[in-house]
Amino acid sequence: MLKCTDIDVNAPWLSYLDIRDLQAYRQDVSEFRPDYLFHLGACTDMEDCERDPDNAWLTNTLATENAAYIANALGIPLLYIGTAGIFDGRKQRFDDWDTPNPVSCYARSKYAGEVFVREQVRQHLVCRGGWMMGGGPAKDKRFVQKIMHQLAQGQTELTIVNDKFGSPTYTRDFAHNVKALLETQYWGVYNMACEGLTCRVEVARAILELRDLQDQVAITEVPSSHFREEYFAQRPASECLVNAKLNLRRLNTMRHWKVALKAYLEDCYPVG
Repeated sequence: MLKCTDIDVNAPWLSYLDIRDLQAYRQDVSEFRPDYLFHLGACTDMEDCERDPDNAWLTNTLATENAAYIANALGIPLLYIGTAGIFDGRKQRFDDWDTPNPVSCYARSKYAGEVFVREQVRQHLVCRGGWMMGGGPAKDKRFVQKIMHQLAQGQTELTIVNDKFGSPTYTRDFAHNVKALLETQYWGVYNMACEGLTCRVEVARAILELRDLQDQVAITEVPSSHFREEYFAQRPASECLVNAKLNLRRLNTMRHWKVALKAYLEDCYPVG
């Protein structure tokens, strides 16, 4: 049995919970009596984090500390979803043992949550995702959904930044790999992104090819400074993750991002 909560109850399978409220969080989890606590809540809008850093620290750091307290009190493992954004982008690729150096309020608050979990919870999984894609039109607020929305609106030209690199990560692949770690009980910190280094332009081109729109929709490449007013939070040049620990454990089930992207579109954006 699975119980899912959110502060924004926008689906019938969700119930209300503000994870920033320790007492409410503790009561909700204690009454359900789970075998695991999956702490997924976060403020991921980087510009909102810069505008309201107190909320970023409350949601991304202190709420994570709340989860750690509860997991320890109940003696259950804790899963925390980390982010590739904690690295500074000065390298092209980052493995599990590279030293994080977050450059934004969002990244700093997420990294502080990661550090607390790994230092305070004995049975923990910190799994760092890359550029997440999943949930389809109803849930996805990220790059792939933005492209799909523009295409659905009939746009024939896409303006895409060409100087940001990373690792797209399909949430279903991510969930399957988390399950493998839980089953083996190999606790610790893991990079968990789909395979392959790419950039925003290449992802956009792949979407057009998968939808057979490459001859109908043009892509205009621009530097990220083109959107500096809308997206003013500092972002690393590269967020590409290498799943080194998963590979060494022989537990890496993450597919190449192009394969995962094709599956995502087929799963959540059926043609016609």
